[in-house]
Amino acid sequence: MVDDDVPSNSRPRHLVLIALAVLLAVLAGGVGGWLLAQDGHDDASVEAGFARDMSSHHAQAVEMGMLAHSRSDDPDVRTLGGDIALTQHGQIGIMQTWLRDWDLLPTGEQPRMAWMNHEGHAADGPMPGMASQEEMTRLRAASGRDFDVLFGQLMLRHHLGGIAMAEAALAQSDDEDVRWLAESMKSGQQSELGALTQLLDRKGAKPL
Repeated sequence: MVDDDVPSNSRPRHLVLIALAVLLAVLAGGVGGWLLAQDGHDDASVEAGFARDMSSHHAQAVEMGMLAHSRSDDPDVRTLGGDIALTQHGQIGIMQTWLRDWDLLPTGEQPRMAWMNHEGHAADGPMPGMASQEEMTRLRAASGRDFDVLFGQLMLRHHLGGIAMAEAALAQSDDEDVRWLAESMKSGQQSELGALTQLLDRKGAKPL
C-alpha cells in the first residue's frame, strides 16, 4: 500500500538522509569516546605516578612548612613556611582531583617512583629530597636557631628533589595540565631556593 502523504519518489532520498544521520551520530559518539579516553590516564602512566608521588612529597613539605609557621621565632621563617605549606597543600588538591577525574585511586599498584625509572631513579626507592623519619623527629623537637637552620637545610634539599621530579614529568608527559603544574612547581620552588639559601646564610649555616 502506498502512503498518499509521501510521494513514492521521495522515499529513497528520505531513507538516505536517515542513514546519513545515523552514521553521523555513530561517528560523533566514536569521536567523543576517543576524546574522553584521551583525557584520562591509566594506573601505570607517568601522569598518575607523578600525581601520586608528588602528592606524598608535597605532604612532607606541608608538615615542615606548618612547623616553621607555628614554631619559629623568626618572622621571615614563619612567613616562608606558611607560604610553602599553603602553596603545596593547594597543589596536592589539584593532583588528587586529577586522580579522581581519571577514575584512579590515590595509591596504585605501581612501585613508588616507577614513573621516573628511566630518568635514572630507582623504582621503589626513596623520593628525591625527602627527609628521613629521624630528621623529621629532630625538626619537631628543635627550637630557636637550631630549628630555623634544620628547617632551611631540610626544605632546601626537599625543594631540589621536587624540582627534579617536576623536570622528569616535563620530560615525559604531553598532558597540558600536568605540564602546567609541573612548570609552576619548578619555577616556584626555584624562587624559594633563594629565600632558603639566604636563611641559612643569615643563620651562619650551610646546606646539607
